Amino acid sequence: MWLKAGNISCSHGFSTRHGGISPPPFDALNLGGSDDLPGNIEQNREIALGDLNLSLKGLCLLRQVHSAVVCRAREGFQEGDALVTDDKNHVLAISVADCYPILFYDKTAGVIGAAHAGWRGTLDGIAGNTVQAMKALGANPANINVAIGQGISAKNFEVGKEVINQFAEKGFPQDCMYDNRIDLIKCNLYILKQNNILDQNIQALNRCTFEHDFFSYRRDKGVTGRMWGLITMR
Repeated sequence: MWLKAGNISCSHGFSTRHGGISPPPFDALNLGGSDDLPGNIEQNREIALGDLNLSLKGLCLLRQVHSAVVCRAREGFQEGDALVTDDKNHVLAISVADCYPILFYDKTAGVIGAAHAGWRGTLDGIAGNTVQAMKALGANPANINVAIGQGISAKNFEVGKEVINQFAEKGFPQDCMYDNRIDLIKCNLYILKQNNILDQNIQALNRCTFEHDFFSYRRDKGVTGRMWGLITMR
């Protein structure tokens, strides 16, 4: 049900598609979207949170718009693409189905973050903005551990030349791009290092959403479920 990162010591996880009650094509642990029955989604959320000994209480969510906007977390919905908090009662959840969920934890400062990094958010530096927002809450980049969950791999992420050009113009290294493909993990590693996150504090799962364990918006031509990247100090 949940994949974990070895470098994040607080409660967290990256959900798979397994363990829920939704029927095909949302089978089974669909945690969002607008096509599945709302009752299925709510029950799946209760199942998924229960597996981490959590509840819906304190859940902080986003209406994600592929921006680089970071929100100070509060219970319920806000508009943006990343959340940060120093409140131990908050549960931060990012919704994904090809974009990368990125989780952040500064144990010393007691600050967490979660970001939704698709190509637009990556291009505009959502991961770096999350680090800066955590710093405003007292976090130290040298102490922030970062986990990058499942997302679309470079071999499955073909884009137009105009997108490649945008990344090149923003100064992303050449090894982030090849042919008509973009490696979003490498792009986000570059941004994290630009924001003084230490190499040894970063872990990527290196799992592609085209694998059967996951939902993929591109593979499933838009008719698919949603997964979460979740973190809490509760």
